[in-house]
Amino acid sequence: MTCDLPPRRVVITGLGAVSPFGLGRDRFWCAIRDGQSGTRRMEEFDTQGMACQVAAPVPALSIDDVPEMAGDDFADPGYRADPKRYSRAALIAVIAAREAWLDAGQRIGEPGAAVVIGSGGGGIDVGERQYYDYFVERGRKVSPYAIPVSIVGMMSSEVSISLRLRGASHVLSCGCTSSSDAIGYAASLLRGGEADVVLTGGADACVTPGMMFGFSRMRVTASAFNDTPAMASRPFDRRRDGFVLGEGAWMFVLEREERARARGARIYASIDGYGATCDAYHRVQMAPDGEQIIRAIALAIERSGRAADEIGYINYHGTSTQLNDAVESRCVRTVLGGHADRVAGSSVKSMIGHPQGASGAAGIATAVLALTHEYLPPTINLTDPDPACDLDYLPNEGRPARVDAALCNCLGFGSKNSALVIGRVDA
Repeated sequence: MTCDLPPRRVVITGLGAVSPFGLGRDRFWCAIRDGQSGTRRMEEFDTQGMACQVAAPVPALSIDDVPEMAGDDFADPGYRADPKRYSRAALIAVIAAREAWLDAGQRIGEPGAAVVIGSGGGGIDVGERQYYDYFVERGRKVSPYAIPVSIVGMMSSEVSISLRLRGASHVLSCGCTSSSDAIGYAASLLRGGEADVVLTGGADACVTPGMMFGFSRMRVTASAFNDTPAMASRPFDRRRDGFVLGEGAWMFVLEREERARARGARIYASIDGYGATCDAYHRVQMAPDGEQIIRAIALAIERSGRAADEIGYINYHGTSTQLNDAVESRCVRTVLGGHADRVAGSSVKSMIGHPQGASGAAGIATAVLALTHEYLPPTINLTDPDPACDLDYLPNEGRPARVDAALCNCLGFGSKNSALVIGRVDA
């Protein structure tokens, strides 16, 4: 005899962010609410000869910016993690994770806590520097920590060490869908009873000379706005000519609703549904028919237990590339049908650029804060709409709105697609 129990509801009780606008979720929200651009011309390294010379990096940070917590031992001589050796991505991941952990009222060493993070590049900045030292300086400056600090798997380890969390510590590296997949996986761990609380999200810091040059060679980054950086990322606009490389970390604390309510935690929203598919088509291009994007979105909505017409806001993947924006728009219309014309949506990438594996987490943070503040942020630089993109993308101005559910799309290299549905949770 079997007993079919209702699925355990997973809720978000903590949120932390490091973005091109600086430290903290409040700074991130104020900037995207007001339609600010985090894109600027790069001055940290030479971009001469690169087609794209603009990006949206996080500002310079140091270990001194890591939030302090009761029970910390960063200053203890016996602390062996050596935070001064963090990659840039690990540093911003730890900062955002600790802000989320504090926000949720969790403790250093919380029992039964796991860490699941998405990242595309990990410590790629360290890898680039060390390869330069090897090939140019003949290895004289190569650190013995070059490999462990630069590998993508170290991302969750640094967060686990920082907070003394001894549950599962995993990194999903799936390209642009890394963090949306990580959040979906984290929710499944909680529903299955494999963890009591999970710190999840995404972090990437890929604005490096090698990445800038590589994407320019692929001709996928914006090149027509080097003299007007704030206008470079323009999803759904007829003049879009590629994405802007961005950076950031957005982290969340997830737990089962009953646990959150028992300890009196503030609940931001719920993770209701997750769907993931693969076009199995091409290493860079999405399948033009969008069939598997449609299936991923439909799966997320179906698994959320909601009807399509309950979706009240969409955070689009919206990279500002010609094919991506048009195909994604068509796929949303296919899934939502006539309701698509009544749903407002936006692409936060118009303001923060494309933070690679952290894209899904950035979209979820945007949607969570939109539900919380009852305000939908805009898509900036949308001045000449592309007829192939014919939905309501909140052009240039946000809008007050109370919505009960939001859809977040994420599409990546390697034909990967994922979607998440989050919901409002009544007090």
